[in-house]
Amino acid sequence: MRLRRCLVGGCAALALLAPAASAGPPTPELGFAAPLGSDVQHLHFRYGPIHVLPGQNLISFGPVSIEKPAYDGYIVGFKPNLVLEDGTVPPVDQLHLHHGVWLNVRSDGTQEKFAAAGEEKTQFHLPPGYGYPVKGTDTWLLNHMLHNLTPEPEEAYITYDIDFVPLHSALGQSMTPVRPLWMDVENGKTYPVFDVKRAAGHDGRYTYPQDSPGANAQGNNGLNTHTVQSDETLVWAAGHVHPGGLKVDLDVTRNGQQARLFESTAKYWDPGGPISWDMAMTVTPPDYRAALKKGDRLSVQATYETEHASWYESMGIMVGWVTDGTHGPDAFSGAFPTTGDVTHGHLPENDNHGGADTGLPDPFGLPDGQTLGSQVGIAGFTYLPGNLGLTGPLQNPPTVAAGQSLTFNNTDAPPFIFHTVTACKAPCTGATGISYPLANGPIDFDSGELGYGVPGFTAAANQYQWKTPANLPTGTYTYFCRIHPYMRGAFRVK
Repeated sequence: MRLRRCLVGGCAALALLAPAASAGPPTPELGFAAPLGSDVQHLHFRYGPIHVLPGQNLISFGPVSIEKPAYDGYIVGFKPNLVLEDGTVPPVDQLHLHHGVWLNVRSDGTQEKFAAAGEEKTQFHLPPGYGYPVKGTDTWLLNHMLHNLTPEPEEAYITYDIDFVPLHSALGQSMTPVRPLWMDVENGKTYPVFDVKRAAGHDGRYTYPQDSPGANAQGNNGLNTHTVQSDETLVWAAGHVHPGGLKVDLDVTRNGQQARLFESTAKYWDPGGPISWDMAMTVTPPDYRAALKKGDRLSVQATYETEHASWYESMGIMVGWVTDGTHGPDAFSGAFPTTGDVTHGHLPENDNHGGADTGLPDPFGLPDGQTLGSQVGIAGFTYLPGNLGLTGPLQNPPTVAAGQSLTFNNTDAPPFIFHTVTACKAPCTGATGISYPLANGPIDFDSGELGYGVPGFTAAANQYQWKTPANLPTGTYTYFCRIHPYMRGAFRVK
């Protein structure tokens, strides 16, 4: 089944666990930085089918190991993607990869997060001569989260193309091994996210954790830091942010002095600015090297814009690769580049930005609606009353007296169907796309994800009910569901 474009939106979904992963035909798309030959193999794998249900939004782990190279060797390139059953890439405004994290479990039980991706689909290509060693006895797992923004179920696959150098090839015998460096502003959490409120921070920017009221001077109680255990060299790095994200910075502190190791910047092609997944992250250039010493303290921070909208469930991750010993300029020498280029350009799955006229009525022109006991239900992916996609009395904005609250009840919630009530700029009636609607109401309010979920695997508010702020000024307010942005509603304070 092919995804259909909704008039004004879609819905998030649970990516159910797939029974197995299957290897497809080799692909030449990645390309190793060195001349390609028989020593470099192009391997194509896919994980699935993943049955994606509408209205669910959870992190999932594969119940079995995923496919991987069957023999010892080195990974020198990695390219992630999300495809449908027929191999086509779905539009991001309909189905997208919120995030994926690949984990390698060694035979001795050691676990390493070695690759990550979101809908920006950053690739990694290690510098010539460097590779990530994997063994045929290793087990790979995948932590993933898909968002289905349509009210229809779907079958999808997460794919990953690998450039691989067999250990016993001529090139394999000369490779320098690297190991992953995983830096996260919320490191250690299963769902490491934070919220960025509009107008927060300074000069239209909010840096986490530095600008977070709950973070200490060193940053988030150390979650965003790492102490180097032995002399090593950073040879590659790239950041990961969500829409609204501007950059991820990786810094090093030694003897009270601090230096910038790399700034991974988000390059946006969205004509509206930094407001959608229509972007890519910069990565270090091939000749990048930065030597670190034992005891150096690394820290990572993520910066988001705060002029266009509020950004919920944001991330800030930096994935790097290091090798033993010092093989380049010292981290404090200033002799290496701290900026780079993106790994790809604009992707066609990001073409629909949204915002076009849909013919929905301007809620300011609708008469007052009625409520029973100041209650608004959320049922069948519809706000009742006040849903702008309906006709007749149920379309009219329910009213509440100034100083009082409307109560929203999510009756779709069991099991794991989450909804939000999030302020958007009136009339909030444009067609849904990757950059419309936004959480940009003149007065911010957000219910959180109404519903119950397993702690750490969702952003669920763990309540079905939410009340509007009692101090809202008189006026008409428009809102949408962040999980299913085609859901649009309005209410009125009188």
